[in-house]
Amino acid sequence: MRAKPSSKGLTMADIAVGTYGAVPDHPPRRTMAPRGADIDADVPDMGYLINDKSHVWAENVYELYEEAVARQWSATRDIPWGEVAPLPEELERAVCQICTLLSEVEMIATDLPAKWLWRINHDLLEAKMFLATQVMDEARHTEVFRKRALVNGGGLLYSRKGTEELLRTILQARTFAQASALMHLLGEGFVLDLFRQGELIAPTEVEKRIFRLTMQDEARHVAYGTLHLRYAIEHDPDLAEEIHEALDHGEQMLVAFGTQTDTTEALAVLLAGGVDKVEEVGFPMLAQLQAKVLTSYLARCERAGLNRVQRTKLPVEELGIDRDVRVA
Repeated sequence: MRAKPSSKGLTMADIAVGTYGAVPDHPPRRTMAPRGADIDADVPDMGYLINDKSHVWAENVYELYEEAVARQWSATRDIPWGEVAPLPEELERAVCQICTLLSEVEMIATDLPAKWLWRINHDLLEAKMFLATQVMDEARHTEVFRKRALVNGGGLLYSRKGTEELLRTILQARTFAQASALMHLLGEGFVLDLFRQGELIAPTEVEKRIFRLTMQDEARHVAYGTLHLRYAIEHDPDLAEEIHEALDHGEQMLVAFGTQTDTTEALAVLLAGGVDKVEEVGFPMLAQLQAKVLTSYLARCERAGLNRVQRTKLPVEELGIDRDVRVA
């Protein structure tokens, strides 16, 4: 049997042929032997803890992996650092506060996949390979936001208790399904929605370029998490309640995180283009952004097979959302 390259080259999907492409629902061994190899009967057990395909798989892992390796970028070379120019003090402080926060929260999306990678059965290697690209993506995000905070003299600013408590909630999730929901639906989903507003909150082309590049990475991560959770719930409906419980707690931490004025004021200043119009322009625009973020989160949950509208403790009524209507 021969694998045939496609117009894109020889992709992971191209080599998923015959038995080589047959990913078992319940891998029979816990070894690092390549799926499809002739394996000795007495190979050592590696002690993998995730041995069900449904617990980590998503139908889009092949495509997402290929996209990830094709769209890697450099925080050293691909940002026009030479174009960084002095900003008014209030804008520079706002940029640096957001970059401080993002350099902090992005690393959780490196630590979490790394925590679980060694626990995943090697027969599920395409999912492991994609998660490995996420580790690299998020390390680069931490790098780029740390560099932006330091390159223009503003420096790293405030790290608050609410942020760390939210990150701890994600990192200490009991199962991969709970961890994935907290990270991909809640945490990274909110970050993705923030990046999508980069044209509004970025004061210069440098920040806009950063948000565009990080956004394309985050979109992949959220796409994996959403379809992974849908796949998991379809194959094990009992997982839904387990995931709901994690999101119940995660949303409480998110509310506490949202009360941190350092972040909200910084966003309002950036949306207003300065402090002069922050009250009449910045904070109303921030309220609109928060409404978009919450609506987007509920829609992601719905796509993943989780109706959070009736269960969430987030202030959906303030957004005019009827709890009896499903979010499309």
